Amino acid sequence: MAISLTYKKPSLTGSIKVPGDKSISHRAIMFGSMATGKTTVEGFLMGDDCLSTISCFKKLGVEIDIADDLVTIQSEGEDSWKEPSEVLDTGNSGTTTRLMLGLLAGTSFHSILAGDESIAKRPMKRIINPLREMGADIRGRMDGQYTPLAVQGTQLKAIDYTLPVASAQVKSAILLAALKAVGKTVIHEPIASRDHTEIMLEHFGATITREDHQIKLEGGQKLTAAHVQVPGDISSAAFMIGAALITEDSKVILENVGINPTRTGILDVIEQMGASFDLEENDTQGERSADLTVYSSKLKGIEIGGDLIPRLIDEIPLIALIATQAEGTTVIKDAEELRVKETDRIAAVVKELSKMGADIEATEDGMIIHGPTALTGAEMTSYGDHRLGMMAAIGALAASGEVVIDDAECISISYPNFFEQLNLLTN
Repeated sequence: MAISLTYKKPSLTGSIKVPGDKSISHRAIMFGSMATGKTTVEGFLMGDDCLSTISCFKKLGVEIDIADDLVTIQSEGEDSWKEPSEVLDTGNSGTTTRLMLGLLAGTSFHSILAGDESIAKRPMKRIINPLREMGADIRGRMDGQYTPLAVQGTQLKAIDYTLPVASAQVKSAILLAALKAVGKTVIHEPIASRDHTEIMLEHFGATITREDHQIKLEGGQKLTAAHVQVPGDISSAAFMIGAALITEDSKVILENVGINPTRTGILDVIEQMGASFDLEENDTQGERSADLTVYSSKLKGIEIGGDLIPRLIDEIPLIALIATQAEGTTVIKDAEELRVKETDRIAAVVKELSKMGADIEATEDGMIIHGPTALTGAEMTSYGDHRLGMMAAIGALAASGEVVIDDAECISISYPNFFEQLNLLTN
């Protein structure tokens, strides 16, 4: 489905509540299914990726009920899971695919994981290698590099592992496997990555030690059911933040947005670029959240790289867009991870923004953007990547002329009511 957008000097005003955090929603289902008792998840993201996670656990025999954005999970613990009679379809979700590998590796049964065409192209060896060191029996195309992947559950052993690159998915898969492993698993991180898994482990009653980029988890621990309050996803909120920044006379309030310090790189970047915004933190337990008020702002180009990249990797397409409206040059580096996302996001972002007239060039590990540039309408390709689809839609706010986005339905992966909320703010 293609969608056509035309805006004539819009300003954005109003207050919205962005969908629940995708990373936390995934993990809430996983941990609730591993735990003994009744888990409730409030504010769950009803996006395609997270629904794929629910589907997988239902096939494992876990009782899961959905009512609006409340999910109830009734489980007798992971030892009660049953061998699935069909393939576990992870859809377009890399998080589901990779974290499920860690969960399934220590079971007593056989299972097969597969997703869509995009997942079939995404590398899995970075997950497979440490799990195999733990004793996991995982096989697939090109020795486990790509899905479909067959997992024969077996007894696992703890490992001492240094992550080659900062990756929350690799770290999480190891930690989930470590719960079933014999001994104490130790993970060394070169740079701190998203820590939703560690926070949720503690929330469900596990003991985990974290200090000096080192994480320790003793195997054999059992989880207890809990209530999870999912804050708004800052990666989704980023697009509305960007929309407010680049349109004149705008003031947008984003309610209850997650501000986990491992995810707030986008706020650090826009602050350095000269953005005007207010943050009022809420009184919450576990994951932190806040109400954000964002105003249209005169931005300047900056250099983005190093330790900041893991804290904003999903927001880089949006950052590239707002950089086209900033004064001066913005350099994004150390972002090689973008080349193995839903698509090669470096190449795709440069190609699509160039269609709109942006002065942007790709580098091996990022991109260089010169601004400000007057954007024009164009026929944009989403590549089936939700974040590229949203980038194009926000770009339409700054463009003169019609912007057409193909496969716009892919946005529902993380932001089902994106266009509804964008229209609410522009009217």
